[in-house]
Amino acid sequence: MVRQVCIPTRERGNEKRSFFSAQFCVFCYLVPTLLRGNAYAESQVAYSISSISTGMHSHRGRWERAHMSQTLKNIAKTLCDTDKKVQLIYAFNGTGKTRLSRELKELIAPKTDNGEASEDRPLKVLYYNAFTEDLFYWDNDLEGDVERKIKIQPNSYTHWVLHEQGQDQNTITHFQRYTDDKLTPQFNEDFSEVTFSLERGTDEHISHLKISKSEESNFIWSIFYTLLEQVVAVLSVAEPSDRETDQFDQLEYVFIDDPVSSLDENHLIELAVNLAALIKEAPDGLKFIITTHSPLFYNVLHNEVNRKTCYLLERFEDGFFALTEKQGDSNQSFSYHLYLKQTLEQAIADNQVQKYHFTLLRNLYEKTASFLGYPRWSALLPDDKQTYLNRIIQFTSHSTLSSEAVAEPTPQEKQTVKFLLDHLRDNYGYWKQDEHND
Repeated sequence: MVRQVCIPTRERGNEKRSFFSAQFCVFCYLVPTLLRGNAYAESQVAYSISSISTGMHSHRGRWERAHMSQTLKNIAKTLCDTDKKVQLIYAFNGTGKTRLSRELKELIAPKTDNGEASEDRPLKVLYYNAFTEDLFYWDNDLEGDVERKIKIQPNSYTHWVLHEQGQDQNTITHFQRYTDDKLTPQFNEDFSEVTFSLERGTDEHISHLKISKSEESNFIWSIFYTLLEQVVAVLSVAEPSDRETDQFDQLEYVFIDDPVSSLDENHLIELAVNLAALIKEAPDGLKFIITTHSPLFYNVLHNEVNRKTCYLLERFEDGFFALTEKQGDSNQSFSYHLYLKQTLEQAIADNQVQKYHFTLLRNLYEKTASFLGYPRWSALLPDDKQTYLNRIIQFTSHSTLSSEAVAEPTPQEKQTVKFLLDHLRDNYGYWKQDEHND
């Protein structure tokens, strides 16, 4: 007979009390059987205690999450209070990266009492995010459908870098580096408009071209990056009185949100390396906060920059957030994650799934769980966790005898690899590259 025994506890009322009760029941029921040498009972004890432990981890995780939940304003303050030169934040699309940039701006350079930014106040934060792109909009020439162009909202920064500093050619160079060297932006005289032309073959020339959304984003980033280059050059002059302008003398922060939304992997790596080099050139007093949903961009920056702190930003269903510092190997494994994912996808596409692909799949689950803070990789599995766990372990366990061999996976088992890879990609946001506005 199983006795229900409750052990009083102060934590979470009945929640933890029920776990102690369950654990005590398993102990009272199965230990006498174990003493009689019942091997089956021994395995049941191990499984039961493992299940109880998993349950306690789950409840503990919810309890800890409730205690570490913060508002974006709290998180912005945490970021501002650090002395690190670079803070690198990984977050899924839609988590709130753009809103975080607004909270940082409001904290560092609050608006005046009438709710407007003061032109007389010194610049303290420079940011690239969705609001930066709002400075640029298309005039599609709906009547003639010929003279399509991007218009630039009047602002002091593009005016300074393009008109006063004459950096339009550098902007074009950066843009063509990440797109196509035959695709050329052409600014008008006062730098309030830009058109695009494309050279094809010998003499073919297409003018007033409507470029894609991804090319447009690259163009806007190219202007911002050119501006950032000039800012770093100005601030690198040690004596403020010797600088060509004083408008950046009190600049403290640069916030960059996902400049890589539409780049292929080669250009993405190039952009990350170039940005890291510019950060290294910047004076120590200038701090950088960079958010991204791209695993590869995160990994390259992590490897390239020094004096950094790395975080995972999460949003919960109750509208609160958590900023978790990431340390150790979990920051260095993104490129390996991509390699594992691509290897599995290729094997699935070629219908060449073998036993070792289960090992790769398990490795991918383990590393993803480690970065996202799950105590066990099996927590990421679909609802019928034990079934899938047994299947993966069957193909990833080390044989105890050299003559032992696991048969080649059946078609149904090969389909399991595809199902579990799709499940990981579709349910945890880790690999999603879809664009969503925060």
